[in-house]
Amino acid sequence: MDTPDVGIPEQLARRMSMAEQHEYLRTKLSRRRALVTAGAVAGGLLTGCSASGTAGGARSSAPGSAPATGQVHGSVAAPFGRHLAFGADPKTQMRISWQVPFAVRKPYVRVGLKPGELSRKIEAEVRDLHTPGLEGRRFAVDQYYLHAALDGLRPGTTYYYGVGHDGFDPASRTRLSTVGTFRTAPAAPETFVFTAFGDQGVSSDALANDRVILARHPSFHLHAGDICYADTTGHGKDSDIYDPTVWDQFLTQTESVAKSVPWMVTTGNHDMEAWYSPNGYGGQAARWSLPDSGFDAQNAPGVYSFTYGNVGIVALDANDVSYEIPANKGYTDGRQTAWLDKRLGELRGAADFVVVFFHHCAYSTSTHASDGGVRDAWLPLFTKHQVDLVINGHNHVYERTDAIKGGAVGKAVPVGASTDPTRDGIVYVTAGGAGKDLYRFPEGVKDSYEGKVADRESVDTFHWTEARDRNRDTVEWSRVRYTGFSFLSVEAQAGADPRLRVSALAESGERIDHFEVRRGR
Repeated sequence: MDTPDVGIPEQLARRMSMAEQHEYLRTKLSRRRALVTAGAVAGGLLTGCSASGTAGGARSSAPGSAPATGQVHGSVAAPFGRHLAFGADPKTQMRISWQVPFAVRKPYVRVGLKPGELSRKIEAEVRDLHTPGLEGRRFAVDQYYLHAALDGLRPGTTYYYGVGHDGFDPASRTRLSTVGTFRTAPAAPETFVFTAFGDQGVSSDALANDRVILARHPSFHLHAGDICYADTTGHGKDSDIYDPTVWDQFLTQTESVAKSVPWMVTTGNHDMEAWYSPNGYGGQAARWSLPDSGFDAQNAPGVYSFTYGNVGIVALDANDVSYEIPANKGYTDGRQTAWLDKRLGELRGAADFVVVFFHHCAYSTSTHASDGGVRDAWLPLFTKHQVDLVINGHNHVYERTDAIKGGAVGKAVPVGASTDPTRDGIVYVTAGGAGKDLYRFPEGVKDSYEGKVADRESVDTFHWTEARDRNRDTVEWSRVRYTGFSFLSVEAQAGADPRLRVSALAESGERIDHFEVRRGR
């Protein structure tokens, strides 16, 4: 068979890594695509709309139905950007997702209990995503995301897997370096660690955080939105500046962790990519396979829950209730909030602890401050169901409150202290220092963290109102503040004395905060 002129010469391909092959082919085909697209625009052939009348969107294909490219042999279409996510039951279900630079035939996952024995083969679903060109701003882009659902797994078991397609077999000798691994949740609760942050993007600091996270050996990671910043504007409008190829960079950057640590994401304002239906979340639905928790997984992919060990986790889409950035405000017609009420009640009786994460801040003093929409819609439910910990992003800093009860300090929780949600109230953590440019605290307000405590009685800040006004506040709940790249690490202890040991770490690995959550003690 003749090698197409856009392929990689065989001798060169043998010396290149997967990432180098991907970059070589993307660069070469991007030049060709640019010439074709420019000619089509000049000739009036591109309208910027798909056949359905939308500006673009994800198209899901049956396994094996993706057309051959006619340009590139499957052997040089190297998979990249592997990322895992749990199914509804982390003990028995895992979702494996990845990307290829071009359409491929018959994608699949091989799975086994040993790296050299990948005997089980599962067909993958193709979700191709088309982003139309905008004259003078970007060329049209086609991206190919693949997803395999693994069900019926054994609890507490380590599995090995490889992703492939016709012409690229991960079980072959030359591909064994591409084999990844994951571990299912244990059958009975055990002590474990999970990590969390928001507002990551593509940067050296984002990569540094990923490396420190991997060293914590987390069972999963929570990403509280503003995932990669392909949309740099963040208003949720089709006038936003947007480059879909940033997702390629992000998924490549994150693969070192996400190929073995389930990467559980929710939606921020920069994830409302208005070119995709519905609600700007078509791109999100194409790239991620997240748990189906009885809510609208297609229209609201950032809303779900799961239970791991003795901790129930709830992911919410705060774009639905935000007063600050209202592009998607009310898009679920209250159904998300009703689902939240029901789900928190179910989890409260089934798990020792309930942790909720979403993007916009309920309590923060930094640049975006606090969102009154989040407070009005959800804080009564958090109080009703005695949520143990709330994690947000949005503000690119680390900030942690005292325990808040009835909108005021229920108990001061200095660094190293313990708190009881049943008595003291709820601690809210802003963990938005994942890698994007950092924010500041209000003028004159100093950082205050472990080893450098600078307590103050109050901070002048504001919260957003329904009229999109900044309502000025003087607050006393801002306990820990750190202007630096960082993330959250939580150890969930099971057994007779359950507790959450919550720590914040800088990208250097240095601890900047820690406290403990214990119930009824």
